[in-house]
Amino acid sequence: MKFIRPIAALALVVASALPAFAADATFPPGLRVGMVPLIGLRQAKTFPGFESEDENVKVLIVELPTDAYGEVANAFKANPAGPGGGVKPDKIETLAGLAYYTTETAKNGATTVKRYSMIVPGNGFSGYLAVQVPENAAKIYTDEAVRQMFATVVTRKEVPVDEQLEQMPFKLTDLADFKNVRMLAPRSSIILADGDEAAGFEPKPFVIIGLIGATPQQAEDRARFAQEAAAQIPGMRETRITMSEPIRINGTPGFETRIDAVSGKDKTEVTVVQWIRFGGSTSLRIIASAPRNQWSAAFPRFRAVRDGIQPKG
Repeated sequence: MKFIRPIAALALVVASALPAFAADATFPPGLRVGMVPLIGLRQAKTFPGFESEDENVKVLIVELPTDAYGEVANAFKANPAGPGGGVKPDKIETLAGLAYYTTETAKNGATTVKRYSMIVPGNGFSGYLAVQVPENAAKIYTDEAVRQMFATVVTRKEVPVDEQLEQMPFKLTDLADFKNVRMLAPRSSIILADGDEAAGFEPKPFVIIGLIGATPQQAEDRARFAQEAAAQIPGMRETRITMSEPIRINGTPGFETRIDAVSGKDKTEVTVVQWIRFGGSTSLRIIASAPRNQWSAAFPRFRAVRDGIQPKG
């Protein structure tokens, strides 16, 4: 493995930095979980988190549903010794609260690696971190170094809207006064909603915007594709397609499909519209839902969002 500086020198720098984690936490763009990365780690290029310059040391950071933290905490309490098989359980106080983590030795192909997995509580979500350290970097990124890095993990209640929008591969010019903006997948999809995660999005209007690939290029195949995609929208039950027809969206070939359905834990009766704006290797997909008794007021807002989506650059 090639390092920028000699291993011994870098080890001294890391060791000297361990007691002083006074620096502000760094949040991967669009995420509510951040930390102070160890010396030698930088923002990752292809995943949310951090990595060494040679990309062998990795720190993945993602958000999970709220219940994930409780499930792990209960499992730790029920079996403090852990599942065995070389997996060592532990817990640590972090800036985000009490966290639970495991350490194990594994193989990544032919390379022996140390893997650390930690879960922390958040406000309406759980934070999950996965660290991988190859054997030849373990003298620098030691168990104690990783533990002290874990102690710096912090969460924030919200991600600034502009920061989230910046991650999207398209530009949103009209948010139609939706109260909450939440990135669902980095650089891929986002939700605009009047509701929130705690109460559930279904009782109020919301819009999900994202990219999909492998869409048909021939016009005669688009109706079938749009209807099959609409039938697979998650969370809907008792679905009935009420309309499906080709349209132009900002001068580009598209398809509009409307569905009546029941959605959410309270079985809210909703009307849903799916717009697909066909492109080259990827197409834009917009799914907008509103309770049936709010549909008339919500639909013009949905169209304003749709018509305000522009390519970046």
